[in-house]
Amino acid sequence: MFRSMRARLTLWYTGVLALVLILFSLVTYAYLVRAAQWRTDNSLAETADSFISTVSTEANDEDLSADDAAKEAVAAFHSPDRIATVYNDQNEVVAASHVPPSPANLNQWSSTALNSQFSALLTAGNSAPSYATATVSGDDLRAVAKPFEIKGRQYKVLMVQSLREQAAGLALARRAFYLANPLALLLASLGGYFLARKSLAPVVDMASQCEKIGAENLDERLAELDARNELGRLVLSFNGLISRLQASFQTQRRFMADASHELRTPVAIIRGESEVALSNERRTADEYRESLAIVQDEGKRLARIVEDLFTLARADTGQFPLEKSNMYLEETVGQCVRSVESLATQRGLKLDYETSARELFFSGDEGLVQRMTLNILDNAIKYTPRGGTVSVRLKRNGSSCKLAISDTGMGIPPALQARIFERFFRADQARSRNEETNGSGAGLGLSIARWIAELHGGDLSLDASDKNGSTFVISLPLA
Repeated sequence: MFRSMRARLTLWYTGVLALVLILFSLVTYAYLVRAAQWRTDNSLAETADSFISTVSTEANDEDLSADDAAKEAVAAFHSPDRIATVYNDQNEVVAASHVPPSPANLNQWSSTALNSQFSALLTAGNSAPSYATATVSGDDLRAVAKPFEIKGRQYKVLMVQSLREQAAGLALARRAFYLANPLALLLASLGGYFLARKSLAPVVDMASQCEKIGAENLDERLAELDARNELGRLVLSFNGLISRLQASFQTQRRFMADASHELRTPVAIIRGESEVALSNERRTADEYRESLAIVQDEGKRLARIVEDLFTLARADTGQFPLEKSNMYLEETVGQCVRSVESLATQRGLKLDYETSARELFFSGDEGLVQRMTLNILDNAIKYTPRGGTVSVRLKRNGSSCKLAISDTGMGIPPALQARIFERFFRADQARSRNEETNGSGAGLGLSIARWIAELHGGDLSLDASDKNGSTFVISLPLA
């Protein structure tokens, strides 16, 4: 149950609300206690002031002594929950009002008990009112002691009030909190669970839709929501992810189909030649040698296709080890040109290499750079007819260098130029291939060359292609 996001959200919401309600109740109750005590103290002080005013009036109007005036004022003082006691300057009781009865099973307040509990107030020497709280005969009492002067004599009036009504009001507030807080938490939990369920319903629907999407129906998409909220953006992200997965699956299927097609041809030739060689027991040594030569050529072709596929597979996963070293590009390109000179001469082609820069310092994988250059050179030689020219130009271009490899073949039709870097794509019908190539290409050379260029922070592009030939340009950043 608690693994459900709805349940966790509800618990978090309820817990936070419970904490807020508890803090609110404590603060409110503390305020109520303080306010009740403030009202009680103000009421006691007003009653004490009124009593003192009565004593002063009695002393002046009736021409009584101070003690007699205090006694007259006490005799006229009647309150159901308060008593007034007048003390002289010796803290002796001059007069005391009637003691109100306590609740059942409790004794009446005694003057002796009051005197003992509030003795600190009676002995205080300050002229300001003093307050204190005490418990007498089981009742909580609040008292104020206020000094006054009558006819040159110092007196104190001790006004005492029971806190039963204040305690009853605070108890009623506590019961309200005890009842209201759990009820509020219960209602908030139900409402929070309902809101969490309603808010997460689109997520549940998304999960259900995602469970139905597999490799066979990647064209399906999640139902779109309002793109202005978080769930809408999440749906857009999921749909974008599915679109990328669909494109990746389609590319993978096409790659596997093309790879199977490319591998099928050399395997079929090898099997055919081996069956022919074994079917006739009277074949001559030259005939066996001719069959083995065909098998060897196709084996080399098959090995190169497998190696290229392995290279691209590792490139796709980002696991190809890049062994960087420092080199001079003009020397590396020069070595590649010299290595294909014999092949160009064999096919009756002119190979022209020219560089206008020296000490083109570069940091990269020399083996990969050579492979990239040889792939482009091999392409140019394959698709250039006898008597043609393959030109190699290397020059500095600011902080980078440009390697341009041109041929004098028939070129690539404009409609196919955008696809020449796709894996297994070959524009054989547009480019004249002499018979010596024998269809040995698998359409992976340009893909690998571009990958190598991008791996080194550069780029490979088709700069121009028409009936006079094609030009490929490799751009690499210099160290």
